[in-house]
Amino acid sequence: MLKVDNVNVFYGHIHAIRDVSIEAKDSQIVSIVGANGAGKSTLMMTIAGVLKKSSGSISFDGELLPAEPHKILAKGVCLVPERRRLYANLTVRENLLAGAYLRKDKAAIQEDMEEMFSLFPILKQRFKQYAGTLSGGEQQMLAIARGLMSRPKLLMLDEPSLGLAPMLVQQVFDTICNVRDRGTTIFMTEQNASDALAISDYAYVLETGRITLSGSGKEVLENPEVQKAYLGIKQEQS
Repeated sequence: MLKVDNVNVFYGHIHAIRDVSIEAKDSQIVSIVGANGAGKSTLMMTIAGVLKKSSGSISFDGELLPAEPHKILAKGVCLVPERRRLYANLTVRENLLAGAYLRKDKAAIQEDMEEMFSLFPILKQRFKQYAGTLSGGEQQMLAIARGLMSRPKLLMLDEPSLGLAPMLVQQVFDTICNVRDRGTTIFMTEQNASDALAISDYAYVLETGRITLSGSGKEVLENPEVQKAYLGIKQEQS
């Protein structure tokens, strides 16, 4: 589905993404884990067209993605950015409608909104409430729902658990699994490596702009170096 091939990205003279190649296959959860500043958000924004790559290619469903963000969204690739970035002064309903701004099928949009209320019951209760007054967990649910309103084939989530209490983190990851089970491919970045890897079909470790390790979520989770660097697990000395 998504294929990133030898992509490089610069911030001025800073080489932020270095020859990164990754894939996200249909109906999978694929995670990128790494420390703060590793380049995770940079990679996400590059795929979404917000940042421009200096070299390499990004393709989706066998075709090169266009350069403009709105055209990438129209192809079925949607980014839910870090820290949610909702329209705080708009209601839950208005934020959901904003997620469908490229669509013209009004009846289907209404049907999808009802589906979002089925998937996220709390949003139905907050239907007329301003997004800026929601709790952190409710805002994250709304951000995911807003992304789904574009009917993406690939939903990209940048740090979906950031700033949430542990109980809400589990709720968000349960929701991500639910969305995947409904047929949407999930590609996400996470500092919360343990929970992200536990639900991932495949995963990559990104360090200072380079992919240093990849494998199934279970394989990466059980890797001693990952456990030491990201999970705080010390290996016993033999």
